[in-house]
Amino acid sequence: MRGLLLLGAALCLLLLGTAAPASAHAALRGTGPGDGSLVKKAPRQVTLAFTESVGLLTDSLRVYDPTNHRVRTGEAAHVPGHSDTVRVPLPAGLRHGTYTVAWRVVSADSHPVSGALTFSVGERTASTTSVVPDGTGDGAAGRLYDIGRYLAYLSVALLLGTAAFVAYCRPPSRAHLRPLLLAGGWTLLGSTVALFLLRGPYEEGASPARAFALSSLSRTVTSRPGELLLLRLALLLGAAAFALALKNARVLLPRRWRRRVPRRDALAVGATFAVVLSLTWAAAEHASVGLQVPVAVVSAALHLLATAAWLGGLTALLATLRRAATDPAALPVRVVARFSRLALASVTVLVATGVYQSWRGLGSWAALTGTSYGRILTVKLSAVVLLLMAASLSRNWTLRLAAPSAAPESRVPQPEEARVPQSEESRVPQPAGGPPLAPLSADSTGTTDSTGTTDSTGTTGTTGTTDSTNPADSTDPSHPFRPPPSFFYQYLRRSVLAEVAVGVVVLVLTTLLTSTLPGRAATEATAEPAAATTTTGIPTASVTTIPFDVGTAGGHGEVQITLDSGRVGVNSVQAVVYGPDGGLSSVPELRVTFTLPAQRIGPLDTKVTDRGGYWAADSFALPIPGEWTMKVTVRVSEVDQVTVSRPVRVTR
Repeated sequence: MRGLLLLGAALCLLLLGTAAPASAHAALRGTGPGDGSLVKKAPRQVTLAFTESVGLLTDSLRVYDPTNHRVRTGEAAHVPGHSDTVRVPLPAGLRHGTYTVAWRVVSADSHPVSGALTFSVGERTASTTSVVPDGTGDGAAGRLYDIGRYLAYLSVALLLGTAAFVAYCRPPSRAHLRPLLLAGGWTLLGSTVALFLLRGPYEEGASPARAFALSSLSRTVTSRPGELLLLRLALLLGAAAFALALKNARVLLPRRWRRRVPRRDALAVGATFAVVLSLTWAAAEHASVGLQVPVAVVSAALHLLATAAWLGGLTALLATLRRAATDPAALPVRVVARFSRLALASVTVLVATGVYQSWRGLGSWAALTGTSYGRILTVKLSAVVLLLMAASLSRNWTLRLAAPSAAPESRVPQPEEARVPQSEESRVPQPAGGPPLAPLSADSTGTTDSTGTTDSTGTTGTTGTTDSTNPADSTDPSHPFRPPPSFFYQYLRRSVLAEVAVGVVVLVLTTLLTSTLPGRAATEATAEPAAATTTTGIPTASVTTIPFDVGTAGGHGEVQITLDSGRVGVNSVQAVVYGPDGGLSSVPELRVTFTLPAQRIGPLDTKVTDRGGYWAADSFALPIPGEWTMKVTVRVSEVDQVTVSRPVRVTR
C-alpha cells in the first residue's frame, strides 16, 4: 500500500509538472462582438468561438433587442472549416441599444453548455432582458438525466464486479450472488433506456415531456452519445437473451445433447463483453476529446473496469460474508485470498489511470483549488484515501485469516542430549485388536500416574480422568492462541462494509466529475484575452467578469467591467451588475479603482456613476502600460458590501 501511494505521488508530480495545454468539455473562448462591448456600427452577425468542436441544436442562438423582443435572425451554422466556431446572421438596421445573445450548444464530449452575452450598438441602455444562462443539467430533465447516470455507474459496478468475483474467486456457493447480478443487470438496462429517452430534453434544456417527441428521438439516434447508448442497450439485451437461452437449454434439452461451455471460452466472452460495455462510457465522456484521445479512452475504460472489479467485488464478498455467518463452508479462506489479489491488482490500475486522468483534466496545480473540477477532484481523492485505508484493514484481516494455524500436535523441540532412547525392555506388548497401551517409563511429553491412564494433553494425572482442555486455549507457548475463523470473518465483514460505503461516495463523485468542466478547459478559456480581434473586424474592449458574494442570502452575483479601449490614455468604463438569477441587478453603490503595484501607482478611482441599469465613467486616464489590479467594491445594502479584484493588462 505504501508503495502504491508513493508511485501515485511520483506520477502526479511528474505529470502535473509537465502539463501541456489541451481542452475537453467546450468553453466559450471568444465572441464577436465581444461580451459587453460597445460598437459604433451594427454588426452583421454574431460569432462564438469555443475551445473544442460543438454541435448545434434547433434553437442554439437567440438574440433579444433592448425591449426584450426576439430578433429575427438567420439560421445558426458553423463557420466553414471551423467546427469549434458558430455564427448567426443579424438583420440590417439594428437600432441603438443593448442586445442580449443566449446560446446553448453540445460539446464534443456529449455535455450541453450554455450561457449569455451582451453587446451594445451606438450606446448602452438598460435592457429589460433577463436570460438565465441555463447550465448543464439544469431543470427537471437534467436532474433526471443525472440520476440515470448515477444509477448506470452503480449498476455496472455491481454487475461486472459480481461477475468478476464469481469468475476469479470461485466461491463454492453462488446462489446468493444471483440477486446481485440480476439487480445490476436490470438496473443498468432500465437506466440506459431512461438515458436514451432523456438525452434530447437534456441537450435542449426542455421538459421531460419531450422525451418521446419524434424530433428529439431522431436527433438522439444520429448523435454519438445516442449511438453509444444504443450499443450499450444492444449488449445488455444480447447478454440477457444468451443467459435465458442457456437456462432454457438446461431445462428443455436432453442431457446427452447438452454441452458444457469451456471455462476459457466463457471467460473470453465475458471479458470481451465487459471491455466493449466500458467503452460505451469512455467514448462518450471527457476522454473522447482533447489531449491523447486513444490513450485517454483506454485509460478511462480500464479505470471503470478496475472500479467495478473492486467495488462490485466488495459487494459480492460482503454478501458471501453474510452467508458465511450461518454457513462457514460458503466462504473458504482461498476465496478471500483470491479476492485480496484481485483487489490489489484493481487498486494498482486505479492509481495509474486515476493519476493520468487527473493530469489530463487539471493541467496545473492552480486548477486543483481554482476550479470546480479541481475542488471535486480533491474531495474524491480524500475519499479514495479513506477507501485505501479501509482496504488495507481488510487485507490485514484477510492475511490473518489465511495464515496457517499451529498444529495441536506440535511439541517444543528438545535437545538431542535430553532425549532418552526407549529400551526394548520398556516397550509394552500391544494386544491384538485392542487399544494401544502407554509405555511404562515417562517420556518428554507425559508421565504415568498410579492408575496407568494418560490425559489428553500428554500429562498423566493422579485421578485417572481425561482432561479435555483445548491445546490452543492453554498457556503453553508451543500452542499460541488463535481465534476461530468466525472471529476474523466478523471483523472482515465490518471493514468490507466500510469499503462499500466509501466506494459508493467515490462513484457519486466520479459521476459529478464527468459532468463538470475540466480545470484544463476552464483555465484555457479564461486565458484567452477578451480583447482579441474578432471576426467582425471591429476593435473590442477589455471585458472582465468578477463574481462577488457578501455572505448573505441573495448577496452574490457578478460584475462585468468593460474598459474601452483597454489601452494607455483616456478610456471609458462601464460596469453591469448581475444578480443571483443571472439578470440585471441594481445596487446602491459601486466603486472601481485601478492600481499598478510594480510602479506604486494608485489606487486611481474611476468615479463611475449610476446611469440607470449600469454604472459608467466616460473619461478615465491610464498613464502607463502594465499589469494593473482592478478592485471593485459592491454594496448591496446599507451594511453589506464586499471588495473583489482582478488583474487587467493595459497595452500601448
